Amino acid sequence: MIELKNVRKSYDRGRKVVVHDVSLKVNPGQLLVLLGESGCGKTTTLKMINRLIEPDSGHIEIAIDGVNIWKGDPVELRRKIGYVFQRTGLFPHLTVGENIATVPRLLEWPRKDIADRVDELLRLVNLEPGERRDQLPGQLSGGQEQRVGFARALAAKPKVMLLDEPFGALDPVTRDKLREDFLGILRDQRLTAVMVTHDMTEALLSADRIAVMNAGRVVQEGTPRELLTNPADEYVAKLLETPKRHADQLEALAARPEGGGNG
Repeated sequence: MIELKNVRKSYDRGRKVVVHDVSLKVNPGQLLVLLGESGCGKTTTLKMINRLIEPDSGHIEIAIDGVNIWKGDPVELRRKIGYVFQRTGLFPHLTVGENIATVPRLLEWPRKDIADRVDELLRLVNLEPGERRDQLPGQLSGGQEQRVGFARALAAKPKVMLLDEPFGALDPVTRDKLREDFLGILRDQRLTAVMVTHDMTEALLSADRIAVMNAGRVVQEGTPRELLTNPADEYVAKLLETPKRHADQLEALAARPEGGGNG
């Protein structure tokens, strides 16, 4: 469904290379997580998939029904791909329903089809249409805004989703619930998705496959279990050390007798 071959991107006339010859493949229905520290090139890689950033070299293919939709008009490409931002990117002057309807309107769907799709998606993301449809984004909580962001990304029935730190601005409880809900939608609709995060636990619990990036390169790609049990190098091992250490600390805390203190 999605394939990158030797994709490269640089700035400052080639002096600053941010993505070095990245090659990745995402099969239909899979969620690939790009994992790494800030500045490692993961968001640039994501944005090259829908041509918000154009690669300097390499090949990108997004095959839907046997056709590579990556070629052609970039605007048309982006209308066929759902995109979720960290802070939703909702238009503050438009209602929830109008935000969700943005792409279907651009595609000139019939008015009734748009209205039906808006209500269908609000229910899908666990928001009551009659209560939320006519509200403005400023009347919503952060979690509700992000749910509307997901609904908007799904509005035109894309087969591909791109997600850039979609849960990063949320509190831990809302973040965990929304992540579970999104994964359910992803599986139910057999969407193919690429998600960027620097949260190791989130990546391990969400992904079918993980690509760890460091200094613009993919240093290891595999299943969460493969990365946990067989890290390719010291960088990957150190990156995955945090969730394992936290798990050990929680286990020790649960086993500690009452009144045992923190020492």
